[in-house]
Amino acid sequence: MTAFYPPDTKAYDRARKRGGDRVIGFLTSASGVAVILTVLLVGIFLLWQAIPSVLADQVSFLFSTEWDVGDPLDLRFGIAALFYTTVLSSVVAMIIAVPVAIGVALFVTQYAHRSIAKPVAYLVDLLAAVPSIIFGLWGIIVLGPIVKPVGDFLNSFLGWIPLFGDGISSAGTVFLASIVLAIMILPIVTAISREVYAQTPLLNREAALALGATKWEMIRMTVIPFGRPGVISASMLGLGRALGETIAVMIILSKPAPGADFNPSIFNGGETFASIIANNAAEFDSPEKTGAYVAAGLVLFVLTFAVNAIARWIINRRKEFSE
Repeated sequence: MTAFYPPDTKAYDRARKRGGDRVIGFLTSASGVAVILTVLLVGIFLLWQAIPSVLADQVSFLFSTEWDVGDPLDLRFGIAALFYTTVLSSVVAMIIAVPVAIGVALFVTQYAHRSIAKPVAYLVDLLAAVPSIIFGLWGIIVLGPIVKPVGDFLNSFLGWIPLFGDGISSAGTVFLASIVLAIMILPIVTAISREVYAQTPLLNREAALALGATKWEMIRMTVIPFGRPGVISASMLGLGRALGETIAVMIILSKPAPGADFNPSIFNGGETFASIIANNAAEFDSPEKTGAYVAAGLVLFVLTFAVNAIARWIINRRKEFSE
């Protein structure tokens, strides 16, 4: 059994001087520094490649919806449409996936018999092993014709709202991409939520039942509040996965025609940060063109960092309130 010594004691100082402790301390410190350096180096590389092209951009990089990098001497690229499509598809996917994931997690941990809970949990986790390209092909070939009438129904009743306005006639819409993304992030959110709910203290649950609470009241008063920080963290991890998804979105979304006006409808096509980079990798034949796509990647890099930072801030605030 390994002895534990409180910090700021002589025994603790002696333990730190042992060879094994010094080696482990060095390795763990080096691992932490390596992670930080990797992130910094990636950020520096993106900035180094992107800044010259952004400075040569002939339109507003942040607010223009135009993307034409065919002429290296007349670069015209903006990220407004890419940012909108990326965030819209990811947020809609999270709105769809999180309630389903919470329901599955509560069913597995609180309602289902063990003989049922284990197969259900295994099947949900199995979704995470399905390659993105399979999701993309399944979405556009199988799910697309099924979802199309739903989109037409929403458009007929809510078409006066720009978000649900007229779009394209094909199935390759942001709406379909969002549903496929929701299925793809479902295992992540479900797995973490399931583990968090399962760790709810038994005494808390028994106390609620002893006070006369029903099963649902016990879950609402003890299980859900206990697992809320973990569910928020899981949701943000799922959102980060959706923001960076490439292959499935690239297969599903119909590319807008060159020079077409921006359409904010969820029933329109479009491109995300990841899909436009993957679709146009063959154009990386000059530093100017490459820099334009790297600049889009830099925004995605910052966006995912911001999502994780917001998630951490929310979790820390809830911890402060609960203390």
